[in-house]
This record gives sequence, structure tokens and C-alpha cells, in this order.
Amino acid sequence: MASLRKAVAYSKKKVVPFTRISKKRQKSYVKTVPHQKIVKFTMGKEDLFNKGKLPYQLTVVSEEKVQLRHNALEACRQFINKKIDKELGGQYLFKVIPFPHHIQRENKMLTGAGADRMQTGMQLSYGKSTGKAAILKKGSRIFFVAVPNEKAVFFVRKVLRQIKSKLPGKIKILYEIKK
Repeated sequence: MASLRKAVAYSKKKVVPFTRISKKRQKSYVKTVPHQKIVKFTMGKEDLFNKGKLPYQLTVVSEEKVQLRHNALEACRQFINKKIDKELGGQYLFKVIPFPHHIQRENKMLTGAGADRMQTGMQLSYGKSTGKAAILKKGSRIFFVAVPNEKAVFFVRKVLRQIKSKLPGKIKILYEIKK
């Protein structure tokens, strides 16, 4: 499998959503769609949340416009879910909120000696689809965690701070108590 370009190549670029997929081939702008890397969007016990037994809520929010790739979302999801499940033993609700619709393209370029004779350069630079991303606006929610008590809030906040390096752009963690 080919390696991915750095997220910097995409994350802060102004972009027009590239999502048109149709059952009829002629009407579909996107010919090949990369598979979704995010396995689950909701983890933990949703019924506890619905009954009001998880009043302490933490939300990770984007502070700037950014593209968030599906592999970054999945890496954060796995990390957060593993840590929280080990600590709280299933007494939580964790949600991944954005769904990556935007399909990213890459114009593959060769490097090394003799590569200039095999490339088309900017002549055919549309590119092939390589991955998916969620286009986030300022203030968009990324992750949502609901926990039963104050002790769990401190632990979850510490875990959410650890994922800052995995996400592009600046994020903040909002905290509220629902009665």
C-alpha cells in the first residue's frame, strides 16, 4: 500500500466539497470511492445517556476551518475508546460526530532520476481519489463524551488533551453538566 501524503497538504486548504456519487455512472463525478476507515461512530452505553445517568458531558470542538481526514478520526477514536473503556468499564457514551464525505484527490508524482520523462505534470492534474475527509467549520463538534461523575471528567479531559497532536488545527474541550 502506498503511503499517505502529510495531512498538511490538505488540512488548511480552502476546498469545494467533492462528494458527488451516483448509482448512474454518467452522473457520478467520483468514479472510485475509498472505503470508510471509521468503524463505529457510537461507543459505550447509549441507554444510560438516554435515562439521564451520564450528566457530565465533554465535547471536543474545532476552533478553525479545517479538513479532518478519516484516518485521523479513526486513530483518535481508537485511542480515546480504549483508554475510557479500560478506566470506566462501559459506564460512558462516546460519539464521533463528523462524517467524512469529502473525497480527497492526489496527483501522483514520481521522484528520482529519469522521472521527468514519465510524467504529465500539470497537463492531467485532476488526480485519483486517495481518502476521505470531513470539512469542519469553526465551532464544529468533533467528539462527544458523557460520563457519570466528576472523577471520570478529569480522566476523560486528560485523554482528550492527548489527542490534540493527532488532529489538525486548534481544538478546545467544552464541559457542561446536564441536570
